[in-house]
Amino acid sequence: MSRWRPPSPSSTAIITREGFERLKAELDHLWHTVRPEVVKAITAAAAEGDRSENAEYIYRKKQLAEIDRRARYLTKRIPSLQVAEGAPGDRGMVFFGARIELENVDTGEIVHYRIVGPDETDAKQGWISIDSPIARAALKKRVDDEFAAELPGGPVRFAVVAVDYG
Repeated sequence: MSRWRPPSPSSTAIITREGFERLKAELDHLWHTVRPEVVKAITAAAAEGDRSENAEYIYRKKQLAEIDRRARYLTKRIPSLQVAEGAPGDRGMVFFGARIELENVDTGEIVHYRIVGPDETDAKQGWISIDSPIARAALKKRVDDEFAAELPGGPVRFAVVAVDYG
């Protein structure tokens, strides 16, 4: 099981409908499938004798702690989230939920992002948090608008090439 880190406490409590449903499904899966399997494995490992030298028992106890930590977080976080549904009135402007195509003004490189809530970011899919420097700088921009984002490597200038809510 990979280590998971929750968004920072100051993160925006907004999420897409799909992201909200994914979090609810994850919590349900943890409680009704994963946790019972791990508890069963702990019971079996405990029956094998000395727990202090039982690697399986120790591993499963750590795994259970991770599951419980994530479940506690989701139980608290889910009710606090606000689901943003539908496209904004002005579909030509960058807001939460937008799929945007940006051009790096200096290099000409094209990048694609979707602006989502901090609980649903996914770098492989190009989903960035609304709290990220690029998303914050892109908000309320339109096609052909330029903006600068302060990134870890320094400021980068982008031009908005496309905005879509599909």
